[in-house]
Amino acid sequence: MIKIYAPASIGNLSVGFDILGAAIAPIQNKYLGDMVTIKSSKKFQLTNTGKFSQELPISTYDNLTWKAWNIFCKKIKKKKNVNIILEKNLPVSSGLGSSASSIVATLVALNIFFKKPLKEKELIQLMGILEKDVSSAIHYDNVVPSYLGGIKLILEKKNNIYQNIPYFKNWFWVIAWPGIKLSTSKSRSVLPHSYSKQDCIQNSKNLSCFIHALHTKQSNLAASCMHDVIAEPYRKKLLKNFSLHKKNVQKIGSIAYGISGSGPTIFSICENKIIAKKIQKYFLENYIQNKKGFSYICQIDSIGARKIGKKSNEII
Repeated sequence: MIKIYAPASIGNLSVGFDILGAAIAPIQNKYLGDMVTIKSSKKFQLTNTGKFSQELPISTYDNLTWKAWNIFCKKIKKKKNVNIILEKNLPVSSGLGSSASSIVATLVALNIFFKKPLKEKELIQLMGILEKDVSSAIHYDNVVPSYLGGIKLILEKKNNIYQNIPYFKNWFWVIAWPGIKLSTSKSRSVLPHSYSKQDCIQNSKNLSCFIHALHTKQSNLAASCMHDVIAEPYRKKLLKNFSLHKKNVQKIGSIAYGISGSGPTIFSICENKIIAKKIQKYFLENYIQNKKGFSYICQIDSIGARKIGKKSNEII
């Protein structure tokens, strides 16, 4: 038996639409991500558990975990029956890499359970294909950080899918999910088919400035560059009082604020735990819309997918 945890992730990071992603971990030592347990079995079995398991498709064949098992078996050219338990701890269509977490946890668990027949690149490619099932295009900005941790720049070159990006360990990422769904397809539908030259130039400035600031350890400069001109101007109308919340958390001490992935989760960055707690309190009181919603103070998860059990947090 093997149990794998894959952390939640923030895609885009405001300046890197579809090419930047970060794995996150709550500072209170709580897991924020899906878990997959695999046991030996004579026939394939899939059981869904967890707080958000009722949001999963009724049909097993529509479940991403089944699809991950199916594509894994096709890749290794051998049917491997197993008993899989998916613990769905992330809400679906939340902007926290929910689908990526399930995909990563399942494929990593299968690969380890069967003595690692696939290499890292092969696993990542399968992860990207499975993400296409959710967003209609191959995406790596959630699966790669969930798999390998940290902040990743997605290149999608033939022999170089991603690059590691340095990050500030003193940054606190306060995330808030309001308790409602917002599908990736709906979020993408509001985006324009083309952008002005001015917007393209500004986005290039923001992205290059952000990457440069990370590598040169300029925290304030990095935060000041996190302005989204590609998605936020169009997606913010889908999020209740987005601009008002931005102004209010800036007054509290936020140095950067944006939409996590395609939303509706939002994030705010600060460098002080006291300020982070104040922002979290603000989100809980003003952004959460029902009892399902939550807010966590997080930092970057440097590990990514890992074994859970006697050797908890073991790096794979």
